[in-house]
Order: sequence, then structure tokens, then C-alpha cells
Amino acid sequence: MSAVTPAPRRPKGRTLRTAAGRTGQYAALLCYLAFLAFPLLWLVSTSFKSPQELGSIEPTWIPRDPSFDNYRAAFDAQPLLRSALNSLLVAGSAALIAVAIAIPAAYVMVRYGRSRVSRAGTGWVLISQMFPFVLIIIPLFLVLRNLHLIDSLPGLVLVYVVWNLPFSLWMLRGFVKAVPQSLEEAAAVDGASRLRTLTHVVLPLLVPGVVATLMFSFVTAWNEFFFALVLLKSPENQTMSVILTHFIGAEGVADLGPLAAAAVLATLPSLVLFSLLQRRLAGGMLAGAVKG
Repeated sequence: MSAVTPAPRRPKGRTLRTAAGRTGQYAALLCYLAFLAFPLLWLVSTSFKSPQELGSIEPTWIPRDPSFDNYRAAFDAQPLLRSALNSLLVAGSAALIAVAIAIPAAYVMVRYGRSRVSRAGTGWVLISQMFPFVLIIIPLFLVLRNLHLIDSLPGLVLVYVVWNLPFSLWMLRGFVKAVPQSLEEAAAVDGASRLRTLTHVVLPLLVPGVVATLMFSFVTAWNEFFFALVLLKSPENQTMSVILTHFIGAEGVADLGPLAAAAVLATLPSLVLFSLLQRRLAGGMLAGAVKG
């Protein structure tokens, strides 16, 4: 009966170096997470502070006497619920429409990469990201005025769709590349059309990428400020990002407590969506990064 050969032992010095390296990685990760979480934690803390504590020379991390007075003042001062509904409608509609257009467009760009249409689409994606907002706002304003879409939520949705489309197209392009073409060939042998292949074979495999793209498109439209400020004039049509500026007075003095409370409320939808979709979002981001 042969003796079992014991597993070779790692040198003690190498084990210590590995443990030290992992400890350093975890420490760096914790520092990075603290760096990202600090603004949000400070914002939440500020929203519960009294005016006297906000005006104190010595800042405090935790409110001495926390209360919801700033939240009540924020709701009394501005129509936060209506602006939140406007932002939700605009951001959700823009994200859905942009992704719905980007899915077949990304498929064409990947599967027909050598065609003129595909090359033109790729060039448009790259060139469109080079123009600053200030350069296009006047032509955009004139076009929407001729279409009678100034100061309207559908007009802002149209702007956000065009604005989000290059990013959505470029992101989904990597996920379509990850789908094996042999599956489409097998569906074609079974008699499936291109449209049926896209909807029944390719699209189910793109679910993580679609969720990730929808999430990023929604958050981008939700946080956008410049287009909403220029194109929306009526108070009943203004989005959450524009309403937040109303907490700053004419002399540039901010009503800090209600502003912090309103900013916390404006952050909640993104946090809720991220928490609900984090598994699919993480899987989609990793798949796009590795296989894109």
C-alpha cells in the first residue's frame, strides 16, 4: 500500500507576504468605501440638524437633537412630490425608450460590423460624446421650439433619449458580442426569422446587460440638470434636480437644512433601484467588462 505524499508546504515568508497583501487590499477597499460613503452620510446627518447646530463653528458628526423639521420645511417650501414624479416619469421613459432602440441597433452593429451602417453608427457614438452641452443647447432649443415641445415633459424625454442612446448602444454592444453566434445559426436552421432569433434567443441572454444599461440610463437622466433647467420653465413641469436650486436664495445663501433634506429624498430612488437590482447589475457590469 503506497504512502500518501504530503502536500508541499508554502514557505513561511511567502504566506506572510500573501496575508499582508490581502490585508492591504482590504484596507484600501475600506478606505475607498469610506470615501464614497462620506458625502451621503454627511448629507443625512445635516438633514437632521437644527439651524443652531448648522450655524455652529464646530461641526458635529452626529446631530445632538435630531428632528424631522428640515423635511417638513422642505415639503412646505417646494413641491417635492410633484417634481419627484416628473423626474421619475422622464427618467424612466427615457431609459426604456433608449434601451429599446439600442438593443436592435447594437445587434446590427455587432453582427454586421463591416457594413456602412454599422461603421456610421460606431462613428456617431464616438463623435456624439465629444460635443459639450453648451455647444448644442441653442440648436436644440430652436428645434424643440419648432416642434412645440419647449416646457414639456415629452420634449425633455426626447432630449434624454438622444443623450442616453450613445451610451446605451455602446454598453449593449459588448453584451451582444458575448452571445455565441452558433445559437443564432441553430435557430436559423430551425426556421426562425431574424426578429424571432433576436427576441427569443438573443434577448433572454442579454437580460443582465439590459438591466445594467437601464439602471445607468435612469440614474443619468434622473441626475441631469442643465437640459431640465433650460427647457422647463413652468413650476409644475420642473424635475427634482431643478427644484433643489430653489432652496438657494437670490444672494446665493442656501437654506442648508431643508436643502439637505430634499437632497436626501432625491437620492433615495437611485439607492432603492441599486439595492433591488444589485445582483443583476453587478453581473451585467462584469460580463460587459470581461466579454465586451
